[in-house]
Amino acid sequence: MRGVAEARPPLTAGGEAEQWERHARWWQEHFTNGADPEYEEQIVPLVVDRMGVLGGSPRPSRVLDLGSGEGQLARALSRLAGIEVTAMDRSRTQLGAAAARGEEPRLLVGDAVAIPAASGAFGGVLACLVLEHVADLGGCLGEVARVLRPGGVFVAVLNHPLVVTPGSGWVDDHMVDPPEQYWQLGPYLNETSTLETVSEGVRITFHHRPLSRYVNAAASLGLLVDHIDEPAPPPGFVAQSPGFSALETLPRMMILRFRRS
Repeated sequence: MRGVAEARPPLTAGGEAEQWERHARWWQEHFTNGADPEYEEQIVPLVVDRMGVLGGSPRPSRVLDLGSGEGQLARALSRLAGIEVTAMDRSRTQLGAAAARGEEPRLLVGDAVAIPAASGAFGGVLACLVLEHVADLGGCLGEVARVLRPGGVFVAVLNHPLVVTPGSGWVDDHMVDPPEQYWQLGPYLNETSTLETVSEGVRITFHHRPLSRYVNAAASLGLLVDHIDEPAPPPGFVAQSPGFSALETLPRMMILRFRRS
């Protein structure tokens, strides 16, 4: 489901920031502007919907896209009527691409554990495929809770922690008739940091945590889950993965929506 994992001690925040700066153009080429079916068919529409009207309450008027990359989700959200979006990232290369590709979102250089914004400044915060790359989860969630106004919404998109546990992978069992294919789960409950080869020459740090760690850490800060999505992979992604007959039964993504109490 992902690349080859190599167990390593957690890298420093600076080291991880340098990884994303170095690989910014790889990300832009392979995951933006329609290049990735998972973003086009699933992530973008789900994020837009989950940041929309919430239980009869109006959608937030100010949204922070935390770890925005080159801004494709910030642009999609900014097309919703009445929303002002701020796209924040540590990578100046990513924000430079965001400036070149669209003028709708406001751009901000910042770190997830030290957001340069006033307390209660936003009615919504988005973190898409970000939390699993943040070593200091508590510090990041604390900042999210700080900048959210009471009643605000936090949408977190994660690589599903059950499926992407280090040591997990496909198993083709030819010892039974007919042969079976299944997903072998690694040590899910162990929190680990791995340096993964996700593409040739591209190595990114992932911090694996069980789902309870995310939910309980957020709850301790007044961020309470009000909706969870575990969608099957979209058709475009399945079409790119021949030979994995059970793929459609495993959620690659998890979308958690929190409310600030």
